[in-house]
Amino acid sequence: MEMIPVSSSAIAAIGYDPDTRRMRITFTSGGTYDFCGVPEHVFTGFLHAPSKGSFYDQHIRDRYQC
Repeated sequence: MEMIPVSSSAIAAIGYDPDTRRMRITFTSGGTYDFCGVPEHVFTGFLHAPSKGSFYDQHIRDRYQC
């Protein structure tokens, strides 16, 4: 999965596999986590969100567990 570096104080990079709908997030703290069943529009919104941390908190956190 290709990881895309992002500008964020909390998130270092995000990646997405549209075939499996799996998203991977690498945090600046060093942890990397996978999220399953993520719709492509959520990934796209996350990628283009002005605040990655806020988008994560509002749309991804505690959802899409693998």
